[in-house]
Amino acid sequence: MGLSREQSGLLMPPLLLLICLPLGTGLERINYVPQLSPATLAGTLTHSTFTLEQPRGQFSRLNISDFDPIWLVVAHSNASQNFIAPQRVEDSPVPADFPQKGYYLTLMANRALYPGGQPGNQLRVLRVGNDTGCSPTTRGCNHPLPGPGPYRVKFLVMSDRGPVAETDWSSDTRLQQAEALQAAPGLRSAGTVVIIAILSVLLAVLLTALLGLLIYTW
Repeated sequence: MGLSREQSGLLMPPLLLLICLPLGTGLERINYVPQLSPATLAGTLTHSTFTLEQPRGQFSRLNISDFDPIWLVVAHSNASQNFIAPQRVEDSPVPADFPQKGYYLTLMANRALYPGGQPGNQLRVLRVGNDTGCSPTTRGCNHPLPGPGPYRVKFLVMSDRGPVAETDWSSDTRLQQAEALQAAPGLRSAGTVVIIAILSVLLAVLLTALLGLLIYTW
């Protein structure tokens, strides 16, 4: 028993809607917000890097395999809402695309590197922007960040079929300002002047005492 023309016409709009749906709309949302490492950790924020806590135990979903790459998406805060997950790893934006796109993918890992449970005595952090030796045109390059920000990050799980799951975006992260770093040499210079002045006075006193001793013994 076939469908009438009228029934076929009624089915066409839903079918067209399914066909026209963009890929990647079925991303699973992982209820996790990336966090900066504790402020007590030295180097949590510098002028070109920041340090995150590892997302331990956040990727134990059935639709995520041990071989699926987990990327960190780094974005300018005002560009995070424009982020579009690439459909293939080969299309992943690199740091060289940052000025134009406003985001890129870096620090590829897999869920075996982010196991659940307590980390023990080992320090489990991710330092964003820590690789000064990689080319910004290389996929996954963890290139130093170009300015103070603000930045936002989230984790994206990919597979051979495309994007699988993603976390929430982090809150804004601002790096140290270059002016604050440049103030330190000035302080050291002032301290150096004081030390030199004190040493000069001590040297003058020592020379005076030595001269007096020579005159007395002569």
